[in-house]
Amino acid sequence: MNIIIKTMENIHHINMSKETLTQLLKNCGALQFGRFVLTSGAISEYYIDIKKASTDPKTLKEIAIAMASYTKGYDVLAGMELGAVPLVVALSLETNIPYVIVRKEKRQHGTGKQIEGVSIKDKKVLIVEDVTTSGGSVVKTIDIIRKNQGFVEKVLCVVDRESGAKEKIELLDVTFEPLLSVSDILNG
Repeated sequence: MNIIIKTMENIHHINMSKETLTQLLKNCGALQFGRFVLTSGAISEYYIDIKKASTDPKTLKEIAIAMASYTKGYDVLAGMELGAVPLVVALSLETNIPYVIVRKEKRQHGTGKQIEGVSIKDKKVLIVEDVTTSGGSVVKTIDIIRKNQGFVEKVLCVVDRESGAKEKIELLDVTFEPLLSVSDILNG
């Protein structure tokens, strides 16, 4: 009986968190309308600026709390520079799971690393992303982590623009978990 009640409370918390997160994103100005060129090259009439959200302490905290429930069993969190970095740091602080920052390109100076932080070799790595559209940067992150002998089975993002990222990521045998879809935000 306690398990059923606890489960129902968790479902309610997730729904409340989705509504709360949607409102926080709107309140901090993360949802913008106009003409925008996305990283994928696509043109959009709206933009979801998670950098506005991740620089707002209240919104960043809510994102970390919402993401924390997906971290059980992971050894390391990973985020691609730049947008995912504040998210992965906040999630690390919320869960006490170490994190790494994945560079878009391997450094040509210093240590020459492409992954900054703890070793991911033979570790279960959860990838954290801000917004997904086509999934190109996430696929690149998965590839970099796998080439460095980390195990990737899940990608967690704040917002999925529902433009093909899920399908592209799942082709790599990786589960895709968005906290929100763009439909949640535009219709919420």
